[in-house]
Order: sequence, then C-alpha cells, then structure tokens
Amino acid sequence: MARHGRIAAFAAAMVLGASGVSAQSAIDGSDPQAILDLARGFGSAALETDPVGDPLLQGRIDGNVYSVYFYGCEKNAGCDTILFSAIWDVESSSLDAVNDFNKNAIFGRAYVDDEGDYVVEITVNLAHGVSRANLDDTFVVWSDLMREFADFAANN
Repeated sequence: MARHGRIAAFAAAMVLGASGVSAQSAIDGSDPQAILDLARGFGSAALETDPVGDPLLQGRIDGNVYSVYFYGCEKNAGCDTILFSAIWDVESSSLDAVNDFNKNAIFGRAYVDDEGDYVVEITVNLAHGVSRANLDDTFVVWSDLMREFADFAANN
C-alpha cells in the first residue's frame, strides 16, 4: 500500500475509533433493562424504582447484596450515571483498615457510613453510552471487588 493509502486508512481508523461505541451496541441509562440483563449474568437481580421514581437495580452476587442507583435522570429516565453500592453491617469498623483498603484498590472506594457499617462503591459514567463488553467487564470488576471486600469486612 502506498504511503498515501496507509495515511488514508489510518485516518479512517482514527475517525471510526474516535466515534466511540456504535449506537447499536451502546448501553446507556435510557435502557435499565439492558443493565439488568447483564446483572443477571452474575447472580440474581431485579429492577425496581427508588423513592423519587428513578430506576434502582437490586442484586446479589455470591450471597453479597448490592444496589445499582441511577443518577442524572430526567423525568426518571435517560440517566447518565450509575453507582454500584454494597453495605456490610459489621460489629465494629476500622477507619484505618478502610483507608488501607483504599490505598490498594484500583477500582471502587470504601468508607465507613454514619452507622459504622462498611460501604464499597463504584461509579460508572454512562453519558454517550458504553459498549456491552465494557459494562459486562464492569460487572466482573464489581464481582471481584465485592468478593475481596466481603473478605476484608469479615476480617477487619
């Protein structure tokens, strides 16, 4: 391929790559059912609504209960952010231990809530959509994080 042809092919690839996720494969906050379908691949899950009418996913992975809250919604739809969240009700919590956990965590954040329980969360930006594979991978990361945090909560 001539130099001009390689440059044109490279430019075309950059334009296609820059366009992001195709509209057909993108998952965003306009279709909570698609997110529920992915969640069910990891355990039980149900789609509900929160007190203000926004979608709310309730699930369980390896016995650990979690919620996915939808934010940035307009009239309870078209949400642009989701927050995975799980709470561990513990006898006593250690802020120092949670800080150590956070120092070593690549994804997610952990904290001690007002009731002294451990909380772990991951925020996902869905504005403009993400690929199904990307969101599926986020569920893999979430599953791994919950297993790791369940072990942490049992030992700290």
